[in-house]
This record gives sequence, structure tokens and C-alpha cells, in this order.
Amino acid sequence: MADPQTCTHIDALETIRHAKKRECEECVKLGSEWVHLRTCQECGVTLCCDSSPNKHASRHASHSGHPVIASAEPSERWVYCFPDEAFAEY
Repeated sequence: MADPQTCTHIDALETIRHAKKRECEECVKLGSEWVHLRTCQECGVTLCCDSSPNKHASRHASHSGHPVIASAEPSERWVYCFPDEAFAEY
């Protein structure tokens, strides 16, 4: 997907995991709202983006060590790697 010299995490993706639900699981528990959704490419959890008040997707990446998310927005086709700050469209 990406140049392996740029991001080995993105390059290692064989398939893209898509959101099973159109909601941030953690925001739902808190009764909070979100702006956009992101899906973890390692475990498949869908969480809110950094424009959202709780920033659950980046917190998940930091705490779990899962580096790559994909946009869960229907019209977007991209992935992002947190540790490498790498972006790729698919």
C-alpha cells in the first residue's frame, strides 16, 4: 500500500477493516458525541477521531500499540499510521 521505507505498518496491511457500526463504542458508553469515525486496522474497533472531544482512536492506538487506523467515513478511503505519521489512500 505505502512505500515500505515510509511506513512498514501500512505496507503490512493485506486488507482494510471497515466499521461494523457507525458509532464510537466509547462515546456511546459515555453518552458523548463524535465528529468522525476511525477503525483500528489491528482489532477492528471503531472510535472517534482527533477532531472529536474524546479522541478515542488516538488514545486506543497509544494504549494498545495498534498503529494504523482507517477512516470509517463512507466517502473516504485512507489509512493513517500514528507512530510514523504516514498517510495512504487506497
